[in-house]
Amino acid sequence: MTKNIGLFAGPLLFLILKLLPITLLSEASDSVIAVATWMIIWWITEAVSISVTALLPLILFPLLKIMPIAEVGANYGSPIIFLFFGGFVMALALEKVNLHKRIALNIIKITGTTPNKVILGFMIATATLSMWISNTASTVVMLPIAMSVIGLLINDEDGFTKKDQNFALSVMLGIAFSANAGGIATVIGTPPNSVMIGLLENEYNIEISFLKWMVIGVPFSVTMIGISYLVLVKWMFPSGTLTFGSSKDIIQEEIKKLGPTSKKEKMVLVIFGITVFLWVFRTLINKLFPGLGLSDTVISVLAAVVLFTVPFNLKKRDFILQWNDTQKLAWGILILFGGGLALAKGMSVSGIVDLVSNAIATADVSIIVTASLLIFLMLFMTELMSNVALVAVLAPVVAGIAIGLEIPILYLLIPVTMASSCAFMLPMATPPNAIVFASGYIKVSQMARVGILLNLIAVAILIVMFQFIIPLLF
Repeated sequence: MTKNIGLFAGPLLFLILKLLPITLLSEASDSVIAVATWMIIWWITEAVSISVTALLPLILFPLLKIMPIAEVGANYGSPIIFLFFGGFVMALALEKVNLHKRIALNIIKITGTTPNKVILGFMIATATLSMWISNTASTVVMLPIAMSVIGLLINDEDGFTKKDQNFALSVMLGIAFSANAGGIATVIGTPPNSVMIGLLENEYNIEISFLKWMVIGVPFSVTMIGISYLVLVKWMFPSGTLTFGSSKDIIQEEIKKLGPTSKKEKMVLVIFGITVFLWVFRTLINKLFPGLGLSDTVISVLAAVVLFTVPFNLKKRDFILQWNDTQKLAWGILILFGGGLALAKGMSVSGIVDLVSNAIATADVSIIVTASLLIFLMLFMTELMSNVALVAVLAPVVAGIAIGLEIPILYLLIPVTMASSCAFMLPMATPPNAIVFASGYIKVSQMARVGILLNLIAVAILIVMFQFIIPLLF
């Protein structure tokens, strides 16, 4: 019903706003607001795919004389989209050769096999994967392994006790929360990061390198994962003296199923390692070779091309990736990025961002109160709608607010964007939440009880970052 209402409400409200006999701001601004309203309704209700909604600016902006088609289309081919494309291709290679599963299992094996250590192992493994592959994929990899370990407790002598249930809850929620928080650590870890960085490059010529983002992203991810772990195992769902001896055997059995590390896995690991090395040390390499002009996007696309062209067996024309492997690529997310950047450009050229910044500049508003409110709103709104769609709509507005407050755009935009990936409260908020909820071990009330606490902690940490940490780093 919601989707059906949204399907008709979007274009209807667009027409109403366009046909109003009065001008609200200006002709161009009113047109952009009408298009944005249509897009937001379709994004919130998911009346059609959120990627299809992202194509609307390509049709409406030229027709409404907001921007010519060439300018609108340029946003769908922005360098940041190709940065993410390369990241997606690299994730495909990791998944194709099962290297992601091998990495995850070995992390769990290292952390230990007492209940709390197993939970920590699952969380660290999930977060590590989520830095490089989608949070959905990282959760899907970890879930069956976690189910096997929980199965030990169900089938033991004393049945499925309260402590067993707490362990199951902690593992499942730990996987979901780590998948969400882990993606914040890198530029390619979660789509909102890339939408924000694309906006900064396209509109304000501000570049954040892969390493620079990790300097702020990794500590925040580690902090949130650490807090999530302590809240789950020490406070909300303690498993106390729970013991089981066969979990180590399950992990070892899963590793044994993978067999010895294959040559393809080793090749992917080498390419992955070199790519991350180039991302991290790009600035230093450019200083050593001034004419090189290496960018994060160039490195990302280079890695993708290498995965398609370096032969594993030349006689058999066997490469690590074939083009038909890209059927699994999240093409829709790339289009979604383009739609978000096009909408941001429309807000900029129509003067909406300037109007917002001027309104804030003339208002007597406390900077810290404004920042806190924006972080809070973004974090709790992302429980109800796609975080990447939310950032696409609100990031240009937040940039305008920062200009109006006369503070650097980054100071406000970074914590607000990070807030969009901190949805811990509801199953429908993110795919990892939904996946672990579907396991049957979690009730909505249990996820919400832990989630709202973690949401509030995340808000507090982001406010501290806004006030004290980000100004030191940027």
